[in-house]
Amino acid sequence: MSPLLLIKFTILLAWLPALATWERLQPKAERPARSDGPRLLRNVGLWLGNTAMSPLLTVPITAGAAGLALWTRPESTQAWPLWIVDLLVLDLWIYLWHRANHEIGALWRFHQVHHLDEFLDVSTGLRFHPGEVLLSALVRGALIAALAMPLSSVLIYEVMVLAGAAFQHSNVRLAPRLEAALRWVIVTPSHHWVHHHAVRRDTDSNYATVLTLWDRLFASLSPTQRTPDLPMGLEGARDMGLLTLAALPFSRRESPRAR
Repeated sequence: MSPLLLIKFTILLAWLPALATWERLQPKAERPARSDGPRLLRNVGLWLGNTAMSPLLTVPITAGAAGLALWTRPESTQAWPLWIVDLLVLDLWIYLWHRANHEIGALWRFHQVHHLDEFLDVSTGLRFHPGEVLLSALVRGALIAALAMPLSSVLIYEVMVLAGAAFQHSNVRLAPRLEAALRWVIVTPSHHWVHHHAVRRDTDSNYATVLTLWDRLFASLSPTQRTPDLPMGLEGARDMGLLTLAALPFSRRESPRAR
């Protein structure tokens, strides 16, 4: 197993449980009074579906794209400075892709599954419809091949995204000054919870995944401040069962934000 893949699995086995423990011991917002079990089962069920799909489709698409580079980088560009450029490009791409998932109806039908969660914690960072993950891998694969990105750059960024997604969806309580300082650079829970606010103007904001730079640069930063009682989910919609969520993008059910 490559060192980068080992780090990725270490995050799953150590970072996620650590955050899950932290948010239980020092929560920012109170958990729903009703049983949280069904919601957690939905989130874990979607994650298991993506985990099963990963070695069959997602990983081969990414590895194949890296091996299908449309040009060859000079040897002098294989050093660490180019990794930084690759990471910035990938982070900009995922910002634009995330925004497209909100603005293009066909993509939103998949992405709404993530937003229907009515409370946020570490498990929400794992809750994505497999169709969205597959589409993302295909589009990203084209970018990887076009820019001749080495697989190492992609794996490093995936580690950053996995760690960041768990952190920014978590319900951990941070010192206000610390979180405000971190938010100038990276996406924090207060930044991303506003993106999940069940008010459309906030749902369509704060798209950044790792660096908050992109929200400031492209004027998508919400002025709303997170409060412990901020309602999560989608305006005018409720969460659904696991099987309903899996079938939702393909159903005739009208999207709560159909354009």
